[in-house]
Amino acid sequence: MSFWTAVVIIVAIGAVTSVFRARYRAQAGIIADKQGNEQYIQQTDTSDRREVEELRERIKVLERIATDANTTESLKIRQISDEIENLRDK
Repeated sequence: MSFWTAVVIIVAIGAVTSVFRARYRAQAGIIADKQGNEQYIQQTDTSDRREVEELRERIKVLERIATDANTTESLKIRQISDEIENLRDK
């Protein structure tokens, strides 16, 4: 093996190592600013995620209620049910 082949292999190993190191730090929530100062970012709690998902589901239901109440079919159904109730009252 020649000298330059060894240099290329050493540089490649260093590059691969730095990529794996950066990937691990990103998964762990460690970031570095431009000066090289490292900070740990706390990840969100699972209960917070669950609560956000529940709120999204509630919003979907409310949107469906708001939009479904204004369709022509729902207006017809409401009109028929009102007529039935009026007939029952008589």
